[in-house]
Amino acid sequence: MSRWRPPAEHSTALITREGHARLKAELDDLWRARRPEVVRALAAAAAEGDRSENAEYTYRKKQLGEIDRRVRYLSKRLQSLRVVETAPTDADAVFFGAHVEVERLDDGELARYRIVGPDETDATLGWISIDSPLARAMLKKRAGDEFEAELPGGGVRFAIIGIHYPA
Repeated sequence: MSRWRPPAEHSTALITREGHARLKAELDDLWRARRPEVVRALAAAAAEGDRSENAEYTYRKKQLGEIDRRVRYLSKRLQSLRVVETAPTDADAVFFGAHVEVERLDDGELARYRIVGPDETDATLGWISIDSPLARAMLKKRAGDEFEAELPGGGVRFAIIGIHYPA
C-alpha cells in the first residue's frame, strides 16, 4: 500500500494582523523554547543505551519530527500570507474581516461569525475561514439579504442581520 496522498487544496493566503502575530509567536515558541527542550530530552534518552527498546527516545524523536514539520510549515506559510489591515471601501457588504450576525430562517436561531483566514479559524469564537461554504455564501451580501449555504447537514437558509468591521 502506498503512502502517497493527493495534494491538499490551496487555501486563501489572507490573514488578519492578530492572526499573523499569533502564527509568528507560535513559530518563535516552537523554535526557541520547545525544540531545544525536546532536543535536550532526546539527547538524555539517547545516552541511556539501547535505543531499540527505549520508549523515551522513540517518543522524543517523534515529537521532534512533529515540531520540525510545524516549523517548516509556518516558515513557508508566513512568507506567502498577505496581512489585511484595512476595512473594505464598502463597509455595508460582507468581506474578509467582517463580523456578521445571521439568523437561520428555519428555526430563528441567531449566530455571530467573523470571516478570517484559514490559518486562524476558531469555532469557539465563531471565527470561520473565508474558504468555508458559509463564508463563501455570505461574501458581498448586505444586511437584510437572504442566502443559502450548503452545510454538512444539508442546505440552510440564512438572513444577514448586521455587519461591522473592527476599528
